[in-house]
Amino acid sequence: MRDDSTAHRSSPAPGPARPRARFSRRGLLAAAAALPATALLPGCSDDSRRATGGRITLRFQSLAWQQDSIKANKQLVAEWNAQHPQIQVQYVQGAWPTVHDQLLTSFEGGEAPDIIHDASDDLADFAYGGDLTDLTPLLPARLRRDIPRHSWETGTFDGRVYGVPFLQEPRVLIANRALLRRSGVRIPTPEHPWTWPEFTDAAKRLTRKGTYGVAWPLKEPVSATLNLSLSTGGQVFHRRPDGKVEVRFDAVDQVVPRAVHDQVNVDRSASRTTLGMGGSDTLPGFFAGRYAMVPLGFSYRQQIAQQAPKGFDWTVLPAPKGNALDQGVSPQTLSIADACPYKEEAMAFIDFLLRPPNMVRLALGDWMLPTGQEALKDPALRVSKYDWATGTALADSLRSAPAQSVRGYPEWKDKVATPGLQEYYSGAIGLGELRRRLVTDGNLVLARYQR
Repeated sequence: MRDDSTAHRSSPAPGPARPRARFSRRGLLAAAAALPATALLPGCSDDSRRATGGRITLRFQSLAWQQDSIKANKQLVAEWNAQHPQIQVQYVQGAWPTVHDQLLTSFEGGEAPDIIHDASDDLADFAYGGDLTDLTPLLPARLRRDIPRHSWETGTFDGRVYGVPFLQEPRVLIANRALLRRSGVRIPTPEHPWTWPEFTDAAKRLTRKGTYGVAWPLKEPVSATLNLSLSTGGQVFHRRPDGKVEVRFDAVDQVVPRAVHDQVNVDRSASRTTLGMGGSDTLPGFFAGRYAMVPLGFSYRQQIAQQAPKGFDWTVLPAPKGNALDQGVSPQTLSIADACPYKEEAMAFIDFLLRPPNMVRLALGDWMLPTGQEALKDPALRVSKYDWATGTALADSLRSAPAQSVRGYPEWKDKVATPGLQEYYSGAIGLGELRRRLVTDGNLVLARYQR
């Protein structure tokens, strides 16, 4: 998922999660993808999606948008359908910019897809609102073991799993290699990344007439700020003993915002005009040498590989670190609608889709990293070409994004944090006013969701 291609809108405060029933067929799941389809059918109730002869049709809404990714998803659906004639999966194309509102409407209207592709930071309201199935009793043991605990935490709410995390991407620095060499700065590696002060210094040294050291595309500034702040110990959201969440903006939360603000307004090592851009908007200027570095998601490498002028030499550097290299991520997830009448069959398809070889295909199609440990070992994801090896070296440092389980986060993000950070980064307001908005105004928003 791209941070600059999603726009979560506010939604009513969700009610408490409904209790989930355990299903009598859960024992089928471990080998479901390999069993004949007829072995999965006893006990199913009839509905409009069961055709003559007992065939089931499941609707899978995918948010794949890059050509290679769409191709990989459709191929895997076709392979499943060929192997399971009695359980057919219908591919439905969704879109990242509209998925939150589209799902909200489809849940309310009883028309939600059975299998839902989304991002983990979009699941909280749907999970707490009872729209998604508690996957905990349905998960195959293989899948549980393959995905590490810190990844499972991204799709877990109140101790229940509502989304299977399967693709993720670190935020990295895409840099012009020729400009790096000319500046004489130390080239950071995953083993020895820059600290934030070193990054600030490097941006100054890379800044010359006609070239900024860095371009921050912060049209959607919240996810980038919060996730990078994890490296300095920043959390912003803190859960109290009573279970309620409050916003704080302590010194550790301020390190990254201050660095960006000062690069733009004090050092003049960062371009002011890119603050209102999405990541793709910065690429023409990057190719033209106007920016030496651009902080982007790892998957932007595909666009760069396809669009860069012939001979343009670029490289991938790890994001700066604070007291750790950690950064927050919101992985892409697969969920099952609570209204789906064929939950075991839906989980069997998810298990098939996320077998290690298939997870590798999805990762390569999206130019992202798989969460599965077996898939991460695949040699195709550890080559030097396009700096795949740099990304896989960062996989262990990815943690659940701070906002992951916060009810009301979409509204806080849209109404409070986005305009506040945009004004602060541009120099329109100071750090004190930013803190007041994030904390005082932000806690008023969250309070409505925690009554």
